[in-house]
Amino acid sequence: MCGFATTFSYGERPDGPEAVLRACDSMRLRGPDGSGEWASPCGRVHMGHRRLAIIDLSAGGAQPMAVETPAGPLEVVFNGEIYNHAELRRGLEARGHAFRSTSDTEVLLRLYAEHGPAFAERLRGMFAFSIWDGRDGAGADGRGGMLLGRDPYGIKPLYVADDGRTLRAASQVTALLAMGGINTSPEPAGHAGFFLWGHVPEPFTLYRGIRAFPPGHTQWIDADGPRAPQAFATIPDLLRAAEAAPDHRPDTDAAVREALLDTVRAHLVADVDVGVFLSAGRDSTTLAALATEAGGRVRSVTLGFDAFAGTENDEVPLAEAAARHYGTDHRTVRVGREEFAGLADDFFAAMDQPSMDGLNTFLVTRAAAQAGLKVVLSGLGGDELFGGYPSFRDVPRLAAAVSAVPGHRVIGRVLRAATAGLVGRVASPKAAGLVEYGGTVAGAYLLRRALFMPYELDRVLGPDLARAGLADLDPLGMLTETARGLETDRLRLTALESCHYMRSQLLRDSDWASMAHSVELRVPLVDAELLRRVAPLIAASPTCVDKAAMARAARPALPDAIAHRPKTGFTTPVRDWLAEDEAARGAAPVAERGLRGWARHVYARLTAPVAV
Repeated sequence: MCGFATTFSYGERPDGPEAVLRACDSMRLRGPDGSGEWASPCGRVHMGHRRLAIIDLSAGGAQPMAVETPAGPLEVVFNGEIYNHAELRRGLEARGHAFRSTSDTEVLLRLYAEHGPAFAERLRGMFAFSIWDGRDGAGADGRGGMLLGRDPYGIKPLYVADDGRTLRAASQVTALLAMGGINTSPEPAGHAGFFLWGHVPEPFTLYRGIRAFPPGHTQWIDADGPRAPQAFATIPDLLRAAEAAPDHRPDTDAAVREALLDTVRAHLVADVDVGVFLSAGRDSTTLAALATEAGGRVRSVTLGFDAFAGTENDEVPLAEAAARHYGTDHRTVRVGREEFAGLADDFFAAMDQPSMDGLNTFLVTRAAAQAGLKVVLSGLGGDELFGGYPSFRDVPRLAAAVSAVPGHRVIGRVLRAATAGLVGRVASPKAAGLVEYGGTVAGAYLLRRALFMPYELDRVLGPDLARAGLADLDPLGMLTETARGLETDRLRLTALESCHYMRSQLLRDSDWASMAHSVELRVPLVDAELLRRVAPLIAASPTCVDKAAMARAARPALPDAIAHRPKTGFTTPVRDWLAEDEAARGAAPVAERGLRGWARHVYARLTAPVAV
């Protein structure tokens, strides 16, 4: 786990190294264990890296890393982990490759040397990379080219800015901004998307000049500029392949358990201790059980709040009971109001793009760092894969009911226009759009996840920015395309939750919030190989592959109080604390309470330098 920045001047006027150095300096918390820079002999390419040493702690694992081939040099900067690196290494060694380190980075680079861009299909892990291929004849002018890539789920972030002369890429939006030379005029779709969903939806950012790199793709750039990104494994494609797989029905529970054990074993690969975030939920407790079975005694961490002690919102007693049940080396860290004072600035400074979430991850990874852990497993992804959200039930029901009304879209628009004066007084904004949007899975999902409805954005952002943002974003078109070609509601919702809410909010927040404390957060339930194994089971028997089936994978069985506990969100008093802090600083009070008021608050903090 690290951070990197790279520039490739494919035009006539190359950048100097200063931009990359500034970017890497802004990401020092992502990699406190080391830093490195490299410039190509031609001066057109600069690479920088910040290192958090997890695999091969020696200097042999440092980056940027070079490999010499008979045809010329290769250079890489890479963020993430390749969990199958040992297996890949054995194959490469059998074919004559000689390694000088035990790092997964060297495996990645030598695999590219052998297979070219197709090598990404063989990687299991979370990753974003930039490879400079300086071999003779590479690129349009024979002087080399660059390959960018990102893992299928988009666990690891990668942002790109291309001005038609120089391509810049980095692990954070703020790192690209530190480089300078970026078009920072507002991107309407990014601003509209934040208020629509509570996060900035990929591929957009708040800035016209910066885009998120597409997950599950690679892209080649040479003297002719960037080629079109090429897909090697996207989540919708993997789900469509699962539906097309032969309908065989093995022992579903056994198959799910085997797949879960496999992903947990893979995610325990490290040269440092790996801990587990342990709450009172089924996802994290199942992971703790499987990690104990796969790797022996594990370390676990639970976050609690003094304000919740002795109440139903306190997850600590159940989490500690689970720790005793599985024999983990456990630590509970409680946070009080006084301790939290002063952390608000750190929290917002770490937030790479505005988000409604991230507070719990920010605090629990801080607790993990205090416990001396550099790597932790999170149960993120369990609801998306095993259908744990109410959306898996409610969205198809709503779509079926409303679609039965002939002309529902037209009728819905008329009803909304006729009742516009009542919205916010006697009717909720979502209720006003129920008939207009609810007749398709995409529209019903938008209703389920929306923070503000599209027709409210003009009063939040102003009519011009809202109109331009919705036109560029095309939220219904975006959601429809994600679910295109999927026949079952269960897998449609898996695609929508995974490619939107999880990717643009949960995974992104997990990255910046954990990196703020130099902690690597791993997500065993967000694994393309796990998806390949479980999705066909879901397609064949959707009602059998649920959260209960996931929980049944634990040995010994989950404690009854956890196994049968109703799903609840992770409750925290921190938003109230932050609001109190802001008031104490003299900030204007938030006029609107709840999540919508919190969205305005976050937006104001994160967009202060942006003219909108």
